[in-house]
Amino acid sequence: MKKLTCLLTVLSLCFSLSGCSIASTNISMGINKERFKIQLADFDNTCINWFFIPNTQARTPKINDKLNFELNDYNAIYNGPTNSNKKSLYLTFDEGYENGYTERILDVLKEKNVKAIFFVTSHYICYSPDTVKRMVAEGHVVANHTKHHYSMPSVTYSAVAFNKELYDVEDRFKKLTGQDMPKFFRPPMGKYSEKSLAMTKDLGYKTVFWSFAYGDYEPNSQPGVGYAKNHIFSHLHDGSILLLHAISKTNASILGEVIDEARKDGYEFYLLP
Repeated sequence: MKKLTCLLTVLSLCFSLSGCSIASTNISMGINKERFKIQLADFDNTCINWFFIPNTQARTPKINDKLNFELNDYNAIYNGPTNSNKKSLYLTFDEGYENGYTERILDVLKEKNVKAIFFVTSHYICYSPDTVKRMVAEGHVVANHTKHHYSMPSVTYSAVAFNKELYDVEDRFKKLTGQDMPKFFRPPMGKYSEKSLAMTKDLGYKTVFWSFAYGDYEPNSQPGVGYAKNHIFSHLHDGSILLLHAISKTNASILGEVIDEARKDGYEFYLLP
């Protein structure tokens, strides 16, 4: 038994020095062997900006074709499952801070019986706890958008720093709601690398990019209502993961119409599995 304890100690130290971490709950005969396969030095940390190529033909957009890896190898998606009965849409909101519109958005979602994913930062949980609790109570998914909203490739130099960006949000959510945070993650600013995706997957997360977004993120430079509705409607497609920002006055104003019109066009809103 002493030999086994020494061996585990040495293995733990070696992985710590190489930039990998072994969860404390795994330091036993039930060690997660997948952890031993991750050699961080093997992954490219070139920062990549997420983008897609929109179209108005209701087709799934093309994405960066220069990647030398597959997104699904790292449990990353940008389009959701499709449904044989109804065309599918997946509504997601990014929440870095509160701008007074999230409650209105939640009112509309409740009225229309639509569930969404809200990607929140630690800041948002601290300063809008009642809103987060309402999201959970009304059946929405509250997911991880990091502690500091850093570009994730910039913190891959340290597994401790990287993990803390996600663990801090998890811990605050658990203390507030008593629940474990669902393992969905949205990279801040859409910045990622193969290495950051690998490290995110190693923490058990699904990385959720998007196949629709538009310029709704500047509170003092909001798109007009007419433009916003037309832009959204002309880019809907089956399985689309829509990224909207809850700080947007325009989004709060048009959300009900967007939901109604999408349903008239044969779509239904779902949560990602």
